[in-house]
Amino acid sequence: MSTAILTGTPVAGSSLQDDLRSLGFDVRTAIDAAGVASELAAVSPRERVALVDPRFVGHTHALRLALTDPRFPAAAVSGALTAQPEARAALARAVTAAAAAPGAAERAQVPAGAAATGGDAGPSADAGAVATVGSAEEVTGAADAADVAEARTPSLVDDIAAALDAEGVPPHRPELGVLIATVPADAERRAAALAETAAVDEEKVRLRSAVKGRDGFFTTFCISPYSRYIARWCARRGLTPNQVTTASLLTALIAAGCAATGTRPGFVAAGLLLIASFVLDCTDGQLARYSLQYSTLGAWLDATFDRAKEYAYYAGLALGAANAGGGGGDDVWALALGAMVLQSCRHVVDFSFNEANHDATGNSSPTAALSDRLNSVGWTVWVRRMIVLPIGERWAMIAVLTALTTPRVTFYVLIVGCALAACYTTAGRVLRSLTRKARRTDRAAQALADLADSGPLAELVAKAAAHKPSAYLAPVTAALGTALLVAGAAAPPAGSWLAVAAAALYAVLAGCAVAAQLKGPLDWLVPPLFRAAEYGTVLILAARSQVNGALPAAFGLVAAVAYHHYDTVYRIRGGTGAPPHWLVRAIGGHEGRIVVVTAIAALSLGRGQGGPNQGFTIALTALAVVIALTVLIESIRFWVSSGAPAVHDETGEPA
Repeated sequence: MSTAILTGTPVAGSSLQDDLRSLGFDVRTAIDAAGVASELAAVSPRERVALVDPRFVGHTHALRLALTDPRFPAAAVSGALTAQPEARAALARAVTAAAAAPGAAERAQVPAGAAATGGDAGPSADAGAVATVGSAEEVTGAADAADVAEARTPSLVDDIAAALDAEGVPPHRPELGVLIATVPADAERRAAALAETAAVDEEKVRLRSAVKGRDGFFTTFCISPYSRYIARWCARRGLTPNQVTTASLLTALIAAGCAATGTRPGFVAAGLLLIASFVLDCTDGQLARYSLQYSTLGAWLDATFDRAKEYAYYAGLALGAANAGGGGGDDVWALALGAMVLQSCRHVVDFSFNEANHDATGNSSPTAALSDRLNSVGWTVWVRRMIVLPIGERWAMIAVLTALTTPRVTFYVLIVGCALAACYTTAGRVLRSLTRKARRTDRAAQALADLADSGPLAELVAKAAAHKPSAYLAPVTAALGTALLVAGAAAPPAGSWLAVAAAALYAVLAGCAVAAQLKGPLDWLVPPLFRAAEYGTVLILAARSQVNGALPAAFGLVAAVAYHHYDTVYRIRGGTGAPPHWLVRAIGGHEGRIVVVTAIAALSLGRGQGGPNQGFTIALTALAVVIALTVLIESIRFWVSSGAPAVHDETGEPA
């Protein structure tokens, strides 16, 4: 249990202590500033601690947001402050500094009758501020918010929060919206604050805040209106987001199994279950936001299961097509792998562009300004969100097509839709990059280098070809290498050593592309080009091999490598950097894997002309298993460790 320390005598009739206990805090009381320091020293340094002004008036959820969110070392609202173990040392110094300031004893000592008799209403930074931003109906009948906001009371807790900021650990300050958090100066203002608090439907606000602020059309209007209530139902029964996430995965896997039957009832059941899986997928994030149950394990599950569900469903559709008609059905494995390649490349375009530009300075362009103007017109926002075919629209389309058509038609429509979306988003981002004047940071350049996933071969070339940064050299070199590699893989006959030569040249060009810092306007295209080269080459070689089982094996290999690339993205997002260098070297880097796969094709298919040769399938399967085990073991170790970041997508950007 965490500990909350009241910085003075509780106000008569206040429910503050009960509210803190309901949030899981053991409540203690200090009689003065020195007592706060003493009580703080008595709390285990491995425990979260909160400091709360006993005059605090506000919503329980405001306290929950400030005092229980596990993602931040320290957080605060007016009159309440919390610090996790990593910020405890800084908090102790801040308490000492605040206690030594003039008037600390008066700000901490609050006699039981203070609220009734009034008090000194002198100025204090941020003390007593009330957040009242929201709809008019939510504050109807409340006391004048301006009068309440004028109540500025000296508070030791707010002084400590300011001192903590000076210690280099700035407390996170959650956006409260219409929720109230204040330290009123006297009885009149306390009564007004209580009235203001009672006028707001706290549960309504909490439910609304459980939903992402920005999401796709289908999710916003067809899922979230009821999934938030499922999230609340789960919270009240003690279910965790991780349990809901796991349920979503299992539901999607069952959907894939239904699709694999190849029967119309199976396809209908698969479509319904896929929608049910998506409802649970929305619910787990809403449950995490509703109850502030964030965790490192949850971050890993949330970051990987969406892709696992979607790609497993692709495999189920491919199996279903093969099983249709009693086993003499359609072979759509190439389409399934193509859909996975296209979707993965779309994601890496998103990730690379965002990483290259999110902290760039002077980051503006006429194209971005036009986009902002379009966003001011309501209907264009939804059209633009639907054009990119986010996960909600995509899964709904797949579900409907699965139930009503065939796997081949489903994949055709999916690939065409994703290709159009990819062209739209990539073209817009290229135009923005060419028209904006931005200076990219070293962090952005390092993120792109990590996303490139360069192995030993490219690193050797990069060291030998080191050069000064050039505006367009990196993307042009990467594009040239990708074109040569794909052409070599597609050149007749299947399994030609020309593909191996093209792979070797690709490794050289890949090294040249990353030889300098990736700070050019289009350098964010380098990682997507590398992904397209690697995934596309595996697809082409497997499709042209005409070997039984080669395409399913290639599907497994691309899935294993894609997992590694998604894992890299979410580690970078969490601020911990890419996976360890030894892991990247152990699995060869993108260029090393390409050389290995093309060599396997040449050795297996070149000797097997004129008859089936299962060596290619066996080799691809073995490579997929080795890579999958290597990256999964290290990834699981990282994400369940205490040092892993609690990464959750709170931007609302549709995936």
